[in-house]
Amino acid sequence: MRKRLTQDVSRRSSGRPRTVSRLANWPYHLTALPRPDNVFQVDCAPRVPPESPARGAGTAAAGSESEDEPMSDVVTLHEDRLFPSEPGERTIARRLYAEVRELPIISPHGHTEPAWFADDEPFADPAALLLVPDHYVFRMLYSQGVALEDLGVPAEDGRVVERNARAIFFRFAARWHLFRGTPTRLWIEQALHDVFGIRERLSAASADRIYDQIVEALTRPELRPRALFERFRIEVLATTESPLDPLLHHQKIRDSGWPGRIVPTYRADPVVDPELAEFAANVGQLAALTGEDTASWPGYLRALADRRRFFAAWGATATDHGHRSATTYDLSPAECQKLLTGALAGRLSPGEAERFRGHMLVEMARMSLDDGLVMQLHPGSFRNHNPAICGRFGRDKGADIPTATDYVHALKPLLDRFGNEPKLTLIVFTLDESSYSRELAPLAGHYPALRLGAPWWFHDSPEGMRRFREHTSETAGFYNTVGFNDDTRAFLSIPGRHDVARRMDCAFLARLVADHRLDEDEARDVAVDLAYRLAKRAYRFV
Repeated sequence: MRKRLTQDVSRRSSGRPRTVSRLANWPYHLTALPRPDNVFQVDCAPRVPPESPARGAGTAAAGSESEDEPMSDVVTLHEDRLFPSEPGERTIARRLYAEVRELPIISPHGHTEPAWFADDEPFADPAALLLVPDHYVFRMLYSQGVALEDLGVPAEDGRVVERNARAIFFRFAARWHLFRGTPTRLWIEQALHDVFGIRERLSAASADRIYDQIVEALTRPELRPRALFERFRIEVLATTESPLDPLLHHQKIRDSGWPGRIVPTYRADPVVDPELAEFAANVGQLAALTGEDTASWPGYLRALADRRRFFAAWGATATDHGHRSATTYDLSPAECQKLLTGALAGRLSPGEAERFRGHMLVEMARMSLDDGLVMQLHPGSFRNHNPAICGRFGRDKGADIPTATDYVHALKPLLDRFGNEPKLTLIVFTLDESSYSRELAPLAGHYPALRLGAPWWFHDSPEGMRRFREHTSETAGFYNTVGFNDDTRAFLSIPGRHDVARRMDCAFLARLVADHRLDEDEARDVAVDLAYRLAKRAYRFV
């Protein structure tokens, strides 16, 4: 049976089976489990429950490494990682990086939980900390046949999901090879290395040892959220909340006297997207919170402005808008009232819903001129592309797909009204890289109100960052961008994400210096701006 398993694990391109020698000393044994189909599977007894092939949890991942090249089990973070291979450029990049390596982190937009810092309790376990909330992790595993139930992702339809954190961690570790070449690997490896002192590569063989090491570390006071915040040298961290959120966790943080700066962000979508099933209920709750008649257009706008002031009072400096497109409209009050009435009754067509959302972007820009909140626009994602996953697990479970996005025509109504206002800051992100040099860089290189957001989501990666600089810098320069934005739920990945961005920017600047397009003293200044000052300035963290 062992021979048959090893032959199934790895095949050459010709399709002929070959034996993977590393399996000969594999520390897990095979048993015939007492199941109706009597299937053979990996049993990591006594501490990890057996996996079910019906849920895509096979054994091949543990033995995927090639016998042709010896594999090292020791993880080393090379000092020159992500730097140019050309020696001259690499030397310049090292010097630039030395100027930014220890700078404080500005994290102006993200999705970490404010409750972590309000309560300052130990993180529950390695799976809950590193895997379950991270769609970068579970979307990759799902693509390889691992059920979300087996990864502990909470279900909304009442189905049973895995609760054994060790089993979840094993399923991840046994498939660590799936993340080769991805930024997820860079972030997680750096977190394991720097936070937990782990020097062993994740694998099926090392899963239990690494799990136990993390569990032990999480009991220490220096691994609690506030201590890590300080250890990571985070100067400010923004979370993201619905306008309906009472911000009780932010109040608790302030009342505690802890000096860490955690600020909310006003995510308008729940009360401006009429295609959300809960839109009418949300607008009704908005009325209850503000005392305004939100069924009337003027009252609805006053209620939104009231909640913006509430957020600003608790430290918010920005809003965020996750629209399907960048489309904007400048409509009359009469049409807006008609659309609002239809939205509350659930009667809008898709086209009418798009007009409502588009006009609300213009209204939010107007309000930003009044209250000074920076405006972020994250368009162009086909949300919840997989209806089966959305039905079982809810929204935002790794099935969001980038789409082609227009900006030149879409943003024109908003820019016609407010694009020339230097007091407005509209930060635009994209998932459509083809728009960098064709649309976004020229727009940001002209309109005083417009700035380019950092490479986002699928492009928050070394090559994505390189492409961003290559396609925008010649037209928009560096100072129409806003530095780096980690936009993550994975708290432990924040230092790694910023480190990747700093290294990639230093590599890009080193090439400009080596090509005699930029003097090195200027490159040092730009490197500091990209790593720290631009984000602080753009998001008004004074």
